Amino acid sequence: MNALLAVENLATHFATRNGLVKAVDGVSFHLDAGEIVGLVGESGSGKTVTGFSLLGLVDAPGRIVGGSIKLEGRELVGLPQAELRKLRGRRVAMVFQDPSATLNPVLTIETQMRLALEAHERVGAAAARDRSADLLTRVGIPDARRRLETYPHQLSGGMRQRVAIAIALLNRPSLIVCDEPTTALDVSIQAQILAQMKALAADFGTALIWISHDLATVSALASRILVMYAGRIVEEGPTGEVLRKPAHPYTQGLLDSLPSIAAPGEDLRQIPGSTPSLANLPEGCAFAPRCAFADAACKSAPATRRTATRAVRCHHPLGEVAWPL
Repeated sequence: MNALLAVENLATHFATRNGLVKAVDGVSFHLDAGEIVGLVGESGSGKTVTGFSLLGLVDAPGRIVGGSIKLEGRELVGLPQAELRKLRGRRVAMVFQDPSATLNPVLTIETQMRLALEAHERVGAAAARDRSADLLTRVGIPDARRRLETYPHQLSGGMRQRVAIAIALLNRPSLIVCDEPTTALDVSIQAQILAQMKALAADFGTALIWISHDLATVSALASRILVMYAGRIVEEGPTGEVLRKPAHPYTQGLLDSLPSIAAPGEDLRQIPGSTPSLANLPEGCAFAPRCAFADAACKSAPATRRTATRAVRCHHPLGEVAWPL
């Protein structure tokens, strides 16, 4: 069966005064219908630019310079903006980190949801209101019909993010890219939204790419994890396997830095150093300057090693798994 989304050797670069920033550098992955995949990594690893690239939302001076993005078999790279606008919201949608920046402050929630519907189909006012109220209810907003009459500033941060999720679901897209949508919310609200998103994705048959720096959050939602560092995917595999037996030293470092790993009173472990400038990456493996296992071999770029379910981009994978070149 063909993948819902197939990304091959995607490269998105930014020409800046400080040099060429390779924000996404040869990224490849696939996503099946209804699947939930987590894209994780530190800030600056290229996660958000990858998500923006999928929807054709990269602004100058950035541009996609190579690779392929196929959604339901249709090539999106090079597609005219008019065609991309027809797809956004209908076949692929995005939920951004800050709903305050995406919801229009001078329009009611009902107006914004109706406009999102009318952008892709003809629908009467009563039908639009019914559909909008139903979606608000399903994302956990009580008294949905009354909430339709409110403005974004009259809602809490958690409520605004639920509205943004409802808008993304309105046209039942096959794929939704979620860019850290629960980062600014408290833990209890975050857990509620994660559970609701998982249930809604199953109900609608919608695939999700959940972008986050938080492995704990992704572990509660995604069936598969992609770990990104310096514009490249360095490890991928089923969530349980990756978290139990990480193969890349960077993935192990992310896990070791989680507060839940440390014993009471023990200092948190952290990955030494900081993420490199994407305009001036080190030679060979970009993680080598921060890696305890780095040696002379790491001066050359590592190849991606694969098993039936896992992949790792490293000269010295962790664990006892046989990683063929």
